[in-house]
Amino acid sequence: MNLKFYLFGDSICFGQLVSHHLTWISSLSESLNNLSKHSSVLIQNASVNGNTTRLALERMSYDVTSHSPDFLLVQFGMNDCNYWQSDFTVPRVSERAFEANLVEIVERAFLCGISQIFLCTNHPSLKGEFSHFPTKSHSENNKRYNDIIRRTAALLQQENESVIFLDNESYWYEIMESNPQIRLEKLLLPDGIHLSETGHRIYSEYSEVIISDAVKKLLL
Repeated sequence: MNLKFYLFGDSICFGQLVSHHLTWISSLSESLNNLSKHSSVLIQNASVNGNTTRLALERMSYDVTSHSPDFLLVQFGMNDCNYWQSDFTVPRVSERAFEANLVEIVERAFLCGISQIFLCTNHPSLKGEFSHFPTKSHSENNKRYNDIIRRTAALLQQENESVIFLDNESYWYEIMESNPQIRLEKLLLPDGIHLSETGHRIYSEYSEVIISDAVKKLLL
């Protein structure tokens, strides 16, 4: 059996500023292809640095659904919750629009025949207040958008059990609480947003078991 696993996200899913072989996506690809000697899993990363859910929907047909994957991992939010000075104190994608966009991405994915969808929160960030909008901080807004992802995933799971939720944010807080030597500063690059090599390993540690178990069920 030959399966197709697509990743659809932004720079966190792409692995910006870290060599590809050190990213959690590369590790996931290796793990999935070692699941069976008689089957293969084609991994395709349709993630784009800087993408919001709005931009993603515009390219979803060409980059994802036209290829009819068996699995899709969806991870957005870091850019949706961001504030640009040119946007006059509103986020790049409003909270209501973000939730609606996530729902539409999932609905479109199922309509093209995808068997299972992994919907992910983002890790905590260290990026603070915006110089052009000091009453808002990226880290706090990231938490709000993670709550939207969490709530949306719960609603979608009520409609379709093929939606699998990966709560990266909660996992990071758990491991940092259980091991004081693991600090957020070590898991992120100096920009306070993107994953360091250690951060990528934490992503792999959490996601690979859940994703591999789901893919293995379809392979058997």
